[in-house]
Amino acid sequence: MKRYEPSPYYPILLRMNGKRCLVVGGGTVALRKVQTLIEHGADIVIVSPDICPELKQLSKDGVVRAVARDYKPEDLNDVYLTVAATDDSTVNEKVAAEAKKLGILINVVDKPDISDFIVPSYFRRGDIIVAVSTCGRSPALARKIRSELESELKAEYAQLAVIASEVRSELKEAGITVSAENWQKALDLNSLIELIRRGKNREAREIMLAKLKASVK
Repeated sequence: MKRYEPSPYYPILLRMNGKRCLVVGGGTVALRKVQTLIEHGADIVIVSPDICPELKQLSKDGVVRAVARDYKPEDLNDVYLTVAATDDSTVNEKVAAEAKKLGILINVVDKPDISDFIVPSYFRRGDIIVAVSTCGRSPALARKIRSELESELKAEYAQLAVIASEVRSELKEAGITVSAENWQKALDLNSLIELIRRGKNREAREIMLAKLKASVK
């Protein structure tokens, strides 16, 4: 079996709802970062002497707060996560260094070597999140792979995730513990997805529940 070098990146999903995030930069790159943070409920502050029209509109609408001036170290006060997205490498490096001193997670666009994290290419199907990363080596390839997976993952998987969650809760309330192996056996994806596609969600739920209960007898 081929052995791979350890990756410096630990895959993780962060709960961002209500967390204060600082984005330093006001151009199109910053806009993309801000839009992603908005999707995850972050409390966003933008600092930049020049702010693009789209970000100005988001600020006007009360979605984010925009401060039209140069970055200052005190902008990091009470910040959970920071993105340095200016076109000035000196400013980006300054933000990164000061964030690291304070233990604040920092992402510097196109500079994974001085970032604490990188953002993968991802898509959602309800509560299912599929993320693809090349560890910063080729974002274009990550997007291409994500696009391929996105076209293959059916919308019914979102409903299946809800059903599986309901079944899991019912088993837990009944004091029934099912092994990970038996869960895998019960999740007959082809047949369950076909039932959901035909609108037979209850039948899919009953079949899954019956298989799991039978597996612990």
